[in-house]
Amino acid sequence: MVEHRPWLTFLTHAVLIIGCVIIAFPIYITFVASSHSLDDIVTSFPKLPGNQLIKNYGRALSVGSRDVLGATVGTMMLNSLIMALGITFGKISVSLLAAFAVVYFKFRLRMMFFWMIFITLMLPVEVRILPTYKVASDLKMLDTYSGLIFPLIASATATFLFRQFFMTVPDELCEAVRIDGGGPIRFFFDILLPMSRTSIAALFVILFIYGWNQYLWPLLITTDESYYTLLIGIKRMMDVGEGQAEWNIIMASAMLAMIPPVLVVIFMQKQFVRGMTETEK
Repeated sequence: MVEHRPWLTFLTHAVLIIGCVIIAFPIYITFVASSHSLDDIVTSFPKLPGNQLIKNYGRALSVGSRDVLGATVGTMMLNSLIMALGITFGKISVSLLAAFAVVYFKFRLRMMFFWMIFITLMLPVEVRILPTYKVASDLKMLDTYSGLIFPLIASATATFLFRQFFMTVPDELCEAVRIDGGGPIRFFFDILLPMSRTSIAALFVILFIYGWNQYLWPLLITTDESYYTLLIGIKRMMDVGEGQAEWNIIMASAMLAMIPPVLVVIFMQKQFVRGMTETEK
């Protein structure tokens, strides 16, 4: 039995409310700034939303800050979306196949290859960024969507998680498929994939946000402004030197950058929670 303590309930709710306020306050300030003109922001920062909301967001999506960038925020959002989805589907596909091979195929040095994959968790992206860039450059992948996506689709974490899950699948299922005349491909698509749906959904949320928030790799791999991602565009809009940054457009762009990850979390929150907490498959 959990003892009911009113003061503890009040304390936990107070902490939650304070945490929500701390998190929401910067978002509110960004939203307010995105709904005013640049003059209003520069002269005296407003405290309430203004009447320039549609104008600022429409300009950000269709025009952008052309004195700084050659691409609109809409184009950069599309680039970020393509990169995030490509990285997400690529990581999940490669990790599923790698874990399937490690668990269900018996070949020489199998565990050595797995531990080689797992050890890469100890290497941050910054350590391997230069050799990765050299390979991408040699393969003519600079300023391309393939250059934004393919160097980042390997995931030791996802491979490890799928391997641990596959090891909990009863061997009787594999034997049943073999008795029915099915091969490894049928077992993979008919048995393992349906059983892995919650894990795939949980990883989809995590990996999409990871891909959407990428900054260092797109900064290195792209010089053509038509391939800029949204985070790079926002940073470039702020770097105006002695000029005046268009803070209303920058704040509108920052609010637009929050929308796709928030939508993914909202629409997949049930699957995400099930994938992170469900133990009986």
